[in-house]
Amino acid sequence: MKIEAEWMRGGTSKCWVFETEHLDETRTSLDDLLPRLFGSPDPRQIDGVGGATSTTSKAMILRRPSDKDVDVEFTFAQVGIEEAAVDWGSNCGNCSAVVGLYAIEKGWVIPHGDVTRIVTRNTNTGQIIVQRVATPAGALPIVPEAQMPGVAFPGYRVGLGFQDPAGKTTGELLPTGAVTDTITAGGTRWTVSMVDAGAPVVMVRAEELGLDPARYDSWVAGVELQLETLEHIRRQAAVRMGLVQTTAEAARAIPKLAIVASPTQPDADSDVNVMMLSMGKPHPALAITGSIALTLAAGTPGTVLNSITGDTPRPTLRLRTPAGVIETWSEERDGTLLVGVDRTARTIATTIIHLPEALGSAAEASLASATQ
Repeated sequence: MKIEAEWMRGGTSKCWVFETEHLDETRTSLDDLLPRLFGSPDPRQIDGVGGATSTTSKAMILRRPSDKDVDVEFTFAQVGIEEAAVDWGSNCGNCSAVVGLYAIEKGWVIPHGDVTRIVTRNTNTGQIIVQRVATPAGALPIVPEAQMPGVAFPGYRVGLGFQDPAGKTTGELLPTGAVTDTITAGGTRWTVSMVDAGAPVVMVRAEELGLDPARYDSWVAGVELQLETLEHIRRQAAVRMGLVQTTAEAARAIPKLAIVASPTQPDADSDVNVMMLSMGKPHPALAITGSIALTLAAGTPGTVLNSITGDTPRPTLRLRTPAGVIETWSEERDGTLLVGVDRTARTIATTIIHLPEALGSAAEASLASATQ
């Protein structure tokens, strides 16, 4: 059996994009199907289509809903690498950027004007994301030319506006009801802020980890020495935020953990230095859903991040990441808040994935029995 798929880059991530009806034809549980397609469990994912990193072992599953207010619904799957598991607990903001582009390229949405507006809904969280795809003169450019930090080559520009993003996973912007909490891990008490917007995120001050804000380039080495402690913090935060009952049940993908510090240069081109962990390792850029949480945290008095950025209202927030500075924006219109960021996206390949024989045989047997 074979499955149609697109291989696409969204922001600083890559993902395989499937249509719901194509996956339904396999008659196989996605929790079984996706790890085998990606080649998990195997740190190299050598017998599958996975890229063997947290930013390249991802899937987007799209469908056109009956809801006339939404153009495209999509479900995000973070596929495990060392384990044959799928995390459905959150969304990927970077990969979200492929949804609007896919809809235009497949003819689901007809472009109009210099910017085509596409309303999308993420089913993992229920989040509405208004996508703005650049379509000068009512069409995608023949050659994509938009650039972004963390990607060497251009793509099509896609703006992602998260509509009223607070509390989409836990029900509250501040899941514990407090702007800061204390978590004990590794024999040390850590002051953290836990915020849910875009995705649940727990924030830790770089100074508490012994990281020098003036030497941002040295953070990766320092963080890698403390991954076990940081994972303890993250898992305890998962319990405090009501995501799970015990630390052992905490998913790999959420909550995300962000290490933050103030820029040290008075003329810095950023408002905050950030390093985020993804699937237990330093993220090469920044989880976009996490950037939405950071943006709302910056505007919430008393949080760890607000103590760095201050209370002065700002239309944009400049986040220094290992890939460069990423800028988020906020706008309010008719009582609705949009918090967003601009990304680029591009289709890399249109392909047919061959279903592994064992799964294919099981799917065909299931289909045969269903038609008898």
